[in-house]
Amino acid sequence: MHIGSIALPNALFVAPMAGVTDRPFRMLCRSLGAGYAVSEMVTSKRELWASLKTSRRADHDGEPAPIAVQIAGVDPAEMADAARYNIDRGAQIIDINMGCPAKKVCNKWAGSALMQDEPLATAIVAAVVAACAPLNVPVTLKMRTGWCETERNAVRLAKMAESAGVAMVTVHGRTREQGYKGQAEYDTVAAVKAALRIPVVANGDIHSPEKAREVLRLTGADALMIGRAAQGRPWIFREILHFLATGEHLPPPATHEVQRWLTEHLHQHYGLYGEHIGVRSARKHIGWAVRALPGGEAFRAQMNLIDDTQAQLRAVQGFFETLADAHPLLPQLGALADSAANDEDDNNKNLTARAA
Repeated sequence: MHIGSIALPNALFVAPMAGVTDRPFRMLCRSLGAGYAVSEMVTSKRELWASLKTSRRADHDGEPAPIAVQIAGVDPAEMADAARYNIDRGAQIIDINMGCPAKKVCNKWAGSALMQDEPLATAIVAAVVAACAPLNVPVTLKMRTGWCETERNAVRLAKMAESAGVAMVTVHGRTREQGYKGQAEYDTVAAVKAALRIPVVANGDIHSPEKAREVLRLTGADALMIGRAAQGRPWIFREILHFLATGEHLPPPATHEVQRWLTEHLHQHYGLYGEHIGVRSARKHIGWAVRALPGGEAFRAQMNLIDDTQAQLRAVQGFFETLADAHPLLPQLGALADSAANDEDDNNKNLTARAA
């Protein structure tokens, strides 16, 4: 699997999710089998580049290559400048956001709202490709199937993007109107794949090894992108890799192993955000990790009252130590896997709205 001239170790990708896929989370997923991870969306507005939020999103310290940054905006010249700005700070791939359905983004005609204005979408893609080509940086595009049920124009936009020089297209199998409700459909993704020569990535509702195999069969996609199903379960990437290669399931991870992964993630998270913000923004990651485990809901309620990083870390370690005594292997998360595609709709609308 290649993006332009850049070779990837496998075809399982981490979806960009605002408020979630910061550097610590991307590195965690990469360490557990993901072959590629895209940053949270970064604004094209120059006046916001020096903000703390944007500087954190542009932090790639220690991150393994390739470093991919997603940019969002509505002005072709600003988007081209944003691409060059992020390349100067280490980006090796630039991804254009035409997939975010959040109202904060769409009300500014960015994200998936651009699918309603094909001339503007075309101009943005052309400007970003022109900015990146002299620097040998490939450009990718993430979009939805269309704006609404009656306006599924993904194939037309994907063909435009390929003609303009985009190296890869990712399609989430919902319209902007759907948000995260209902079920993803894959006929449109398959149609995009059939229409293009460049790699096409399928995204949406991929929450188990079996579903991953099914989506590959239905779409013929070159790769899969996984988002919400990795929240609290970042080892899903290695589970899918193993299943696709062997047809067999990996045993569940050891509870102490999950404890170690989460502890390392929290240390990285606190390092990026600091004490005051870090202890609060870590709560969602901890909550996702424990929500389907025995005693997880009660622990989450208690943990959300902790305002000190070290106390939060000790609480997490204590929870998993107690869990490991009763369950050396992590209890099966069947209920979580079955509902992962739909059970975080409201939460993720809030998260995806946090675009700088």
